[in-house]
Amino acid sequence: MIGKTILITGASSGFGLITTIELCRRGFEVIATMRDLTNKDTIIKLCQQNEVASPTYFLQLDVTNSNSIENLAVNLEALPPIDILINNAGFALGGFAEEVSLQEYKEQFETNLFGVISVTHAVLPNMRERGEGKIINVSSISGIIAFPGLSAYVASKHALEGWTECLRLEVKPFGIDVALIEPGSFQTNIWTKGKRIAKSSLLKSSPYRSYMRAIENEMEKGRSSYGEPQIVALLITELCLRKQIKKLRYPIGKGVRTIIFLKHFLPWLFWEQIVLKKLKQ
Repeated sequence: MIGKTILITGASSGFGLITTIELCRRGFEVIATMRDLTNKDTIIKLCQQNEVASPTYFLQLDVTNSNSIENLAVNLEALPPIDILINNAGFALGGFAEEVSLQEYKEQFETNLFGVISVTHAVLPNMRERGEGKIINVSSISGIIAFPGLSAYVASKHALEGWTECLRLEVKPFGIDVALIEPGSFQTNIWTKGKRIAKSSLLKSSPYRSYMRAIENEMEKGRSSYGEPQIVALLITELCLRKQIKKLRYPIGKGVRTIIFLKHFLPWLFWEQIVLKKLKQ
């Protein structure tokens, strides 16, 4: 795989950081992008600790900023062609549907969906012209199953799933493989540093306050069983190493396949009772 070039978004934290280190370990030429380039020092330090070469290139990229996307397109003209694109940048917005403002919904979609689309638009034409490439989008189990208190995040990931499914069918004839990674709960900062709460849901007067507390308590109870993010990085790396990505969806994490099976085959009323009983609502 030496000589293959990968562009990854959100490379400075969470799955992006660990995946970047693993890709460097395997000898890929990595273009690591992030909103704040000062965070590249964290990547360089971790590469040194793991005795692997640092990413070949670092680029500043805010996937929600049109000027930043335009700069990416200009920078790519001077870089090796992108063989693999990993759309990883994202964040989670907590809050109940009634209380999440339209602006907050837009901000969630700007990163988790429109950011993916914008970066893909910048990279895809060259892949298509060369007749080869891979695009790997980091989704979530939330792209398949809805959870209360996460309507904006769930909606953005459901939208990403549908868009990616269309993309795979559209570009497959041009020799480009597209895949979705669907992690369950892992020990990354998306539920700490990367998580935001809708302003209205933080108010003491919120009618959903006790409901939100129950959800957060349930998440806290399960935190010790969250998986190690390294296995997600290894899965992404494995797909990068493959000659062909044969499937669209790759769910990963403890209990993920079971919960997907139950959601698809249980009658809705049974599923609803399970979720609400767990949260005592």
